[in-house]
Amino acid sequence: MQMRSLVLLPALLSLAACATPAAAPPASGQCNADAASAYVGKTPDAATVEAARKAAGAERARTLKHGQVVTMEYLEGRLNLYLDASGKIERIGCG
Repeated sequence: MQMRSLVLLPALLSLAACATPAAAPPASGQCNADAASAYVGKTPDAATVEAARKAAGAERARTLKHGQVVTMEYLEGRLNLYLDASGKIERIGCG
């Protein structure tokens, strides 16, 4: 009887490896840039950036100056505040 169990063991392990993993829970801090659109045209002081971040539901926020070189990695929970040449928020995006 033990030999039969040992013969079936590799087959069962192979099937277990092919099983579909459970769906991941939704990530917290997902960003919704449209929810922060009211901040376009405003000066990006600390209070405004924080209010925009909260409105978008983002985990973090960054301001990007006009012409600034930035990294291109996409972070789902990050709010990007793009500034115009005068330093006002020109557009808002996520990533």
